[in-house]
Amino acid sequence: MKKIILGSAALALTASMAFAGSHSVVRLGTEGAYPPYNFINDAGEVDGFERELGDELCTRAGLTCEWVTNEWDSIIPNLVAGNYDVIIAGMSITDERDEVIDFTANYSQPDPSAYLALDGADVDFDGGVIAAQAGTIQAAQIASSGATLVEFATPDETVAAVRSGEADAVLADKAYLLPIAEENADVAIVGEDVLIGGGIGMGIRESDTELRDKFTAAIESMKEDGTLNALIVKWLPGSATF
Repeated sequence: MKKIILGSAALALTASMAFAGSHSVVRLGTEGAYPPYNFINDAGEVDGFERELGDELCTRAGLTCEWVTNEWDSIIPNLVAGNYDVIIAGMSITDERDEVIDFTANYSQPDPSAYLALDGADVDFDGGVIAAQAGTIQAAQIASSGATLVEFATPDETVAAVRSGEADAVLADKAYLLPIAEENADVAIVGEDVLIGGGIGMGIRESDTELRDKFTAAIESMKEDGTLNALIVKWLPGSATF
């Protein structure tokens, strides 16, 4: 999920409370609301591409990990404040975020974003009303165009806005929107794909260089042996592999 949310500079002062190799358990923070990257399954557990990836990375890094869910709009501030140790939530690596937190190596290539609209709708992508989840790189993309941006707290609300007529279309990760289009006859992928973002990585407090390096080494090992590509094919069909 290619998103932009900046934490408060003041919160960065609490980063000294970070991992620094001292935690017996590493807490992985995710949104749990953006399938297939992360979602809550029928058993009430975190599931999806990033759940399977995160568990494997913790095993390879020799870390004991637990999962924590957090709403997207406060996911970076709560990392910096020490409420968990890692963000693994479809977060694109951007220069803006890198001013507040650090990132591991990327575990996905830049993936296309797409527009979803009512089936048969004629959408004005440059001058219409386009929805996006607040704080995402898709929202930033719309805001820089001639279209009118309407933002919502959750991805589900962006799709609902299209169905209600509040928005002409929604711009989001294609991997999120495509299953919705395939499973619902009233909506469809429209227009051309939009390539934005620089790939997804794990967000880490800037002081936690040891933890960052452990996860980066684990990511690189999964790239080298093909395990990461296998997970991408399983969970994100059609996405670029390494």
